[in-house]
Amino acid sequence: MSAPPLLETRGITKRYGHVEALRGADFTVYPGEVVALLGDNGAGKSTLVKAITGTIQPDEGQILFEGRPVQMASPLDARTLGIETVFQDLALVPDMDPSGNLFLGRELLRPGLLGRLGMLDRRAMHERTVEAFTRLGVNIQDAQAKVIGMSGGQRQGVAVARAMVWASKMVLMDEPTAALGVVQSRHVNDLILRVRDQGVAVVLVSHNMQHVFEVADRIEVLRLGRRVAARRKADTSIEEVVADMTGLSVTGAA
Repeated sequence: MSAPPLLETRGITKRYGHVEALRGADFTVYPGEVVALLGDNGAGKSTLVKAITGTIQPDEGQILFEGRPVQMASPLDARTLGIETVFQDLALVPDMDPSGNLFLGRELLRPGLLGRLGMLDRRAMHERTVEAFTRLGVNIQDAQAKVIGMSGGQRQGVAVARAMVWASKMVLMDEPTAALGVVQSRHVNDLILRVRDQGVAVVLVSHNMQHVFEVADRIEVLRLGRRVAARRKADTSIEEVVADMTGLSVTGAA
């Protein structure tokens, strides 16, 4: 890549007692790309994502953002840098409508005295929510309906839209199609590409190799807590990536 990295992790180590979840993990994200972070169970993917988002603190190593070292002491630090996360469980409040979820903890207040008294500007939040859905192509028939009554694909759309409203630099997506059918997964693919096309980098954590090869520009593989491969999708195959993940050659030899 000719552009400098947006985010880099260098030598990230994380221990839980005698267990090393990360053993000097490196990872690189470039601006405006979809990069897949792959690895078998226990490879360290979730731990690395948690370190990037400030959910946990690494024992050793360094995180650089736009070329300068940063300390991700909490998820708020990541958000301040323009990084948002779509978690596997989506982290939505089921009894709230989409706008309530999009602006949860970031509510807009009415102008003037009413705002100073703490009154929410529900109309403005609803309008911005509908605008985000339109921009991302999220199909929600009733934007004022509670999330609990929505399909899995619609809920995923709400979660992605929430991340996009606030992410100016990067979105991390953890297994976004894990609980979705074929049609809903295609909608998520479209969302990921729309996010990328708006200049926001996407980090995709997934076990779905077909999904990865449909949307990723690059693929980085962790094995046993370390990066073992960084490949451009156009220059590799599913068989090669699986070999990276397992430590076996494409022909099955060690």
